[in-house]
Amino acid sequence: MISRAQRTPFGEWWWTVDRLTLAAVGALMLAGVVLSLAASPPVAGRLGLDPFYFVNRHIIFLFPTVAIMLAVSFLTPQQIRRLSLIVFIIALAMVAVTPMFGQEIKGARRWLVLFGVNIQPSEFLKPAFVILVAWLFGESAKRPEMPANALALALLLTVVALLVVQPDFGQTMLIVLVWSALFFMAGMRLIWMFGIAGIAGIGLLVAYSTVPHVASRIQRFLNPASGDSFNIDIATESFMRGGWFGRGPGEGTVKRLLPESHTDFVFSVAAEEFGVALCLALVALFAFIVIRALLRAMHNNDPFTRFAAAGLTILFATQSAINMAVNLHLMPAKGMTLPFISYGGSSMLSLAYAMGMLLALTRERPRGAVLTAPGLPAGSAV
Repeated sequence: MISRAQRTPFGEWWWTVDRLTLAAVGALMLAGVVLSLAASPPVAGRLGLDPFYFVNRHIIFLFPTVAIMLAVSFLTPQQIRRLSLIVFIIALAMVAVTPMFGQEIKGARRWLVLFGVNIQPSEFLKPAFVILVAWLFGESAKRPEMPANALALALLLTVVALLVVQPDFGQTMLIVLVWSALFFMAGMRLIWMFGIAGIAGIGLLVAYSTVPHVASRIQRFLNPASGDSFNIDIATESFMRGGWFGRGPGEGTVKRLLPESHTDFVFSVAAEEFGVALCLALVALFAFIVIRALLRAMHNNDPFTRFAAAGLTILFATQSAINMAVNLHLMPAKGMTLPFISYGGSSMLSLAYAMGMLLALTRERPRGAVLTAPGLPAGSAV
């Protein structure tokens, strides 16, 4: 048992970190292992790999995932800003070169191969981008004379332009939604809201007119008879096949039919084999993490910490909602993972980085200590 009187770094961390959120994230990770074991063997078999290839890699990725999340949760807000600036610069450079040197998969170049490992740089760009934008909006709240909003808009346009080139409209939509939510929290005028919505609508129309696979996905969503909707149909039927308590572990058929059953459609595999009850339990875990983080962010008096914690929470919540909505045929397919559940090394590591920062930002700190680092006066910016 760790005593509150212990003044060690670990002791201080343990009594200030949100342990309930940490336990909920751990439960998601455990569910991810179980569902990877249920969903991935048929995919590995179709690819001529060992049946437990993806399961083993999923478990291997959990070790650095947990290490990154815990290590980052020890950081101060100043250290989070510095680290995010470094991560953002590196990830932005990697995203910029991906269209030229990345692997082409289904008409898009989103992956780089470094030392034999596939990396999706945009996954690491997202949380770092949220922190930098929150920093700018926080400075704007404290120093209105600073052109922070203009800089935040420039960052958004730069990131969106690089993602569209790949193209990756799912990540683009996610980043625009989070940026808009933070801009709204920072006091955006109503006219700006309509302006951003109009620009987003125009962008969607341009993508629909110029990018064939985007048009195909939207058409299949609006009119399933217009094209091949086999994947979505099978994924949706899995909820009816599983019923409330599922057909039992290993008894599902959807994983043998869907090529992305271990990534995009793992939620459907959960529904068929373990039932709607497990799906509702997963939704409850996601909702618990999101609501608890937003409440803790709301009670923080520092603008940067409040914006950053809220932005990371919205990023986590939106990505989760998009994946589940696709599985339920509530929106077109986006190719987005379910946090800590779907297979994917880049996704898990970037989520660990984001969740570690969220845990760090929502730690209990004495009033006035949020912006004060050793050797710096209170309120100093880094």
